[in-house]
Amino acid sequence: MTLGRSRPAHRAAQAEAFDRIGDRYDEAFPYKGGQIASAEWILRKLRPGARVLDVGCGTGVPTARQFIEAGCEVTGIDISPVMLSIAAKNVPDAELHLLDVMEVDETLGRFDAVAAYFSLSLLRREEIMASLLRLHELLVPGGWLGLGMVEMDMDDAPVRVLGTSMRMTGYGRAALRAVVQEAGFSVREEMDLAYVPATDTDPFEMQLFLNCRRNTF
Repeated sequence: MTLGRSRPAHRAAQAEAFDRIGDRYDEAFPYKGGQIASAEWILRKLRPGARVLDVGCGTGVPTARQFIEAGCEVTGIDISPVMLSIAAKNVPDAELHLLDVMEVDETLGRFDAVAAYFSLSLLRREEIMASLLRLHELLVPGGWLGLGMVEMDMDDAPVRVLGTSMRMTGYGRAALRAVVQEAGFSVREEMDLAYVPATDTDPFEMQLFLNCRRNTF
């Protein structure tokens, strides 16, 4: 962990990194089958017109677009202005906000589902728990959470993505399940996917997807 760095400074550094890679992101990471499958699983639980929060919506592809095309009302949040500008073109029907997941509150309203694919990996571990608790409160009782993270045992560790330095956090699969359950969710389905990026400079990774329901007790 980077000791002494405030949350605003941490967020600014992460946002700047994604601003730099935004226009290359979808081309460099085109294989999102696990993410699409997880969102499809969530969609099968939702009624038409359900409200969905896409945390770290990025370019809006594929998740925000997937929920929009299924007839959902989508709110997307991201810390990168560049990513949001791309998302505004890709999913013009989504409501987009330049917003940190650590700052979400009831002003966004309540949601039937939350999608958080790899966005929580940009947080420190204590922030991941705090953000899951915030998202728990934004979900209606019995609401759904689709979570994706890379399987790795590290906390706010330096990595390079598309030649750009950023910091990432991850868990082993048992530890990730435990964190999600402690935050008040039950894991209904778990998937994993061996992912090989399109570029030779980025590493192989194992992606974990947990489809969860907000506990009502």
